[in-house]
Amino acid sequence: MPTWTLERRGAVALFTFTRPPRNFMSFASMTELEGLLEPVATDETTSVVMLTGGIPGYFIAHADLDDLTAIARGDKVEGDPGSWRRVLDLLESMPQPVIAAVNGQAHGGGSELCWACTIRLVSQSGHFGQPEINVGIIPGAGGTQRLPRLVGAGRAADLVLTGRRVDAAEALATGLAAAILPDDDFLGHAVAWAEQLAAKPRAALVAGKRAIVEGMRLPFDDALRLEGQLFMELQLSAGAQQLEQEAIRRYHEAPPDEPVYL
Repeated sequence: MPTWTLERRGAVALFTFTRPPRNFMSFASMTELEGLLEPVATDETTSVVMLTGGIPGYFIAHADLDDLTAIARGDKVEGDPGSWRRVLDLLESMPQPVIAAVNGQAHGGGSELCWACTIRLVSQSGHFGQPEINVGIIPGAGGTQRLPRLVGAGRAADLVLTGRRVDAAEALATGLAAAILPDDDFLGHAVAWAEQLAAKPRAALVAGKRAIVEGMRLPFDDALRLEGQLFMELQLSAGAQQLEQEAIRRYHEAPPDEPVYL
């Protein structure tokens, strides 16, 4: 039975995860997501991708512990265990910015999926956590690596080694979340947020994400060269030159005492 649905909202591709009762992420569900994401990644009509949970109070509760214990015993499981690594790598590397719209609990593997996304929006009651240490393990899907790159080694160590919960306010204050949105009609607010992003020139969205994600993995001088290369490619494009000419016209036409913004 499918656990993911894909809905198009203009240039936004909205993926919703629904696996009652608590949205545990199984290997089968992650394999399903991989199959849905791959064609979207190459779809040039999609500017932004958004992931959210379809059960009130849950984004992705955490990885399905039944799957994990089965793997530890050497038993077969439904789905491909390797899909976890591939999906998170794809979320990070696909051209479109990916938004995690966190409408509730995002713990363990749910948090790790969020760390692979480009931007995280969280509801007022949403929360993150890496509680693996409480059951004698550590994060195994990038939590010990992506999290320090988001908030620094000290904060990451605090979350990984204590397993404590991070509420929306702390997530915003520490940079884990870009915005807190109301619980009431959270998805509507999140889609509206994503639509504003999708309205930007797609080539610049793609280049901006690439410069940030790839640049973080490069030595500083190499990252600056990548940024410069992408900047020049955009600057030489007809689309950017037209938009810049329109901006110049607005500057010239506006009264001297009136602020003008790009």
